[in-house]
Amino acid sequence: MNNYAFIDSQNLNLAVQNMGWRLDFLKFRVYLKDKYHVSKAFLFIGYIPQNQSLYSNLQQQGFILIFKPTLALPGGGVKGNVDAELVLHSMIEFLNYEKAVIVTSDGDFFCLADYLVRKDKLLKLLIPDRNKYSSLFRKLMPHIVFMNDLRGKLEYK
Repeated sequence: MNNYAFIDSQNLNLAVQNMGWRLDFLKFRVYLKDKYHVSKAFLFIGYIPQNQSLYSNLQQQGFILIFKPTLALPGGGVKGNVDAELVLHSMIEFLNYEKAVIVTSDGDFFCLADYLVRKDKLLKLLIPDRNKYSSLFRKLMPHIVFMNDLRGKLEYK
């Protein structure tokens, strides 16, 4: 199979951290390949120049990084919304993959996931935390996998 993953990195990272663990991205990439036959994994991430070594490591681990420019927030935080890029790239690549794996809990992606279901192109929707996700996704329950139970396999140690 030739499946692609489209990963909302900020959503994934924050959810996993809020559950008290860190994701091992290499293990995650291998998991996507072995479990869901993902040949390409697109990771959508805000670009911060100081994080270049992180980006290089993620690329070496097999992720295709799609960068979003970030904005500095008044409180010192950083904002980089990747929603439009993730949806756009999933449509640009639409004819190149058999099925898609979407990784997010953000309800802004419901329209994409629902469309992919209707076109028989959604393999799985991986939601990082079963306790915190958009209720819109309940309609897609047969396609949902919650990552809570994957901590033992995917935690960075």
